Amino acid sequence: MKPSPTPNLEPVTEPIRPDEVIPAEGGSSLQVRQLARDAVFMLPNLLKLLGRLLRDPRVPRRSKVVVAAALAYVVSPIDLLPEFIPVVGVVDDVFVVAFSINHLLKRAGEDVVIEHWDGPQDLLGLIRSVLDTVADLVPARIRRTLGRLAGE
Repeated sequence: MKPSPTPNLEPVTEPIRPDEVIPAEGGSSLQVRQLARDAVFMLPNLLKLLGRLLRDPRVPRRSKVVVAAALAYVVSPIDLLPEFIPVVGVVDDVFVVAFSINHLLKRAGEDVVIEHWDGPQDLLGLIRSVLDTVADLVPARIRRTLGRLAGE
């Protein structure tokens, strides 16, 4: 019996990951991972942006007060929806923070925000899109009340 010749294979220089080669059902697994990774890398840029905007004298003082009040609300033990209620208890905090950041970005102005943003512009667009979507989920009556309190 003659041994079969081995094919001439070139060595693989990069590891092959099956989840990248063959997407999972629906093909969304890789997209979700990419989105999660982008969100993690976006957070430091977002925090730097917020810190810079809060120190910038061109940003209206009232907008800075809105952010400070939102942070105080989040750390306060008093909530509209108590934290011990699973999932729902955090929702009010998410809405208040999203509203305050959205308010700050809009009142600061496009030029000031872009000047202080370190990350890619498309990521800033994604942040704004998410903030607008979250704001749209808040009932109109509550949105109007928050807007009046924020001076809109």
